[in-house]
Amino acid sequence: MKEIKINGCIEIQPQLTLEEFEKQFIKFVESKGWLFGGSLKEIVDGYYINPDGSKGQSVFEE
Repeated sequence: MKEIKINGCIEIQPQLTLEEFEKQFIKFVESKGWLFGGSLKEIVDGYYINPDGSKGQSVFEE
C-alpha cells in the first residue's frame, strides 16, 4: 500500500457546507478506488470554525 499525506486547503464556494464538501470529496476519492483517513476542518476568514459554528483558533496560531 502506498500513501500520500495531504497538507493544504481547498477553496470552495461560500454556499457549500463542510458536510456537502465532505460528501463530494469522499465520493470522488472512493470512485478512484482510494481511501481517505484524516479530518476536514472549515476555515472562514483565517479562523477555524468550531462544530457549533462559532469562530475558533486562528490558522496563524498553529
